[in-house]
This record gives sequence, structure tokens and C-alpha cells, in this order.
Amino acid sequence: MPTIQLDGVPIAYSDTGIPPGYPGAPTIVFGHGLLFGGWMFGPQIAALRERYRCVTIDWRGQGETPRVPGGGYDMDTLTADAAALIRALDLAPVHWVGLSMGGFVGQRLAARHGELLRSLTLLDTSAGQEDPAKVAEYKRLALALRLLGFRAIQRLVEPHMFGPAFRADPAARPIIREWSARLRRADRAALQQAVLGVADRAAVLDEISAITVPTLIAVGADDQATPPPGARELADRIPAARLEFIENCGHTSTLEQPGVVTGLLAGFLESISHSLG
Repeated sequence: MPTIQLDGVPIAYSDTGIPPGYPGAPTIVFGHGLLFGGWMFGPQIAALRERYRCVTIDWRGQGETPRVPGGGYDMDTLTADAAALIRALDLAPVHWVGLSMGGFVGQRLAARHGELLRSLTLLDTSAGQEDPAKVAEYKRLALALRLLGFRAIQRLVEPHMFGPAFRADPAARPIIREWSARLRRADRAALQQAVLGVADRAAVLDEISAITVPTLIAVGADDQATPPPGARELADRIPAARLEFIENCGHTSTLEQPGVVTGLLAGFLESISHSLG
């Protein structure tokens, strides 16, 4: 996975390149959720790469991006990283697809750097600050992760990441094992900082009404980490946003219901293409 230096920080990304036969193909940039990496969009990229240039970014200390000493795990800094990547690769305007943490960044990008985007897709995310009832739990888990490793807390984290239907499905076990294996190899201190960046994030409820790009919002009906009411609030505040609920799905919709998410995304992007002529 290549890395690019953005203001002296090495950021890992992937890039499928311009698809053959589509020299003017638009670009989709994917921003992953907490405790994942760009790999979580594998099913969507496999389906869309023939018509779109698909780029993923791994946030600081997650995926293939190394730990960054001195901080920079807050949502505003990650938003600056995303904007810098889009500019450095000369991708703008892009379709932004963000899940959870990637959605926190996407909202800030769309509100503050709207010229960089063609559209915004927000999956399993919210515009508010973290639920105060969950903050202490997340910080305890983050500390345990750093001190004891991911294996020690996996059974406590899984219900936040995946819905009950997915966790009960034997076919899902290889995906959960891959997720777990990646986290066991990751830098513990970096993961702790990433969790704290999410837990301590500020709300952007007062900003998102300024978003003007076409927006798709989707949420798993069984999402515990960012429940459906947060998605409704997004749809109420972002002008003309479209809201979809995904049944039998928890927080990690791109892997739990990949076909549904891919279909929603493909149809949304196609509708934008038609509207632009």
C-alpha cells in the first residue's frame, strides 16, 4: 500500500487508478470507520472500480498508516489530512463515502471544503458528539486495548462493531477473524489515540446545514455505535439528503450487507451522473 507525505506525515492510501475506457471517470474517496482501514470497502470497490477511480485513505495510526507521535487524531486534523490527500493527488471534485469515523470527516469536508466534493455518502455515522453514556466505556476499552492487547477485549468490542444477525452467521466468521487479526497486529498506542479522538469529538450540528452537495445517508437498523436516530438527525439538517435504513445490519454495513450498500451507492452515484448530464 503506497504512502504519501502530507505536511510531513506519512498517510497510507490505495488507488485503483483511472478505469480503462473511462478517461474522465470521477473519483470516489472512501474514509473508513474506527478500528478498521480502507479494506472495509473491498466489496464496494470491487463492484465500482470499472466505472470509477476508487481511492481509500487510512487514518493516522490505523490500517497501514503508522502511529504519528505528538497527536493529530482529532477529527479536524483528520479532515485536513483528507483534504490534503485529495489536493495532492489532484482528485477534486470527488464523491466522498465515509463510514462512522469516515463520516465524521466527510461532514466536515462537505461543510468546510465543499469545492472538493461532488457528493457525500454517510454510512452509520452522526453529527453529534459521542453519547456521554458511552464515553467512559470507550475510554476504558481503549486503555485495556493499549495495556492488554485487542484479544483481551474483542468480545466486548464486537457488539459495537457488528450487528447480532452478522455475528450469528457462520459465514461472517472469516471477516471477523480478519478484522481481529489486523487489530492484534496494530500499534496499541495509536489505536488508543484513535478511540479517544472519536470519543472526544465535537459536534458539527451547527455546520452541516451548509452542506450543498447531494447527500446519501444510510444506517444499519441494528447499529449500536451510531444508532438510527443520529442518521435521522443528519437527514433533517442536511438539505435534500436521502435517508435509507438497512435491515439485519449493525454498524459495519459495508461488510455486513455489502450488496445492499453497493446497490445504494451505485444507484446514488448514477443518479448524480444523470443529473449532471
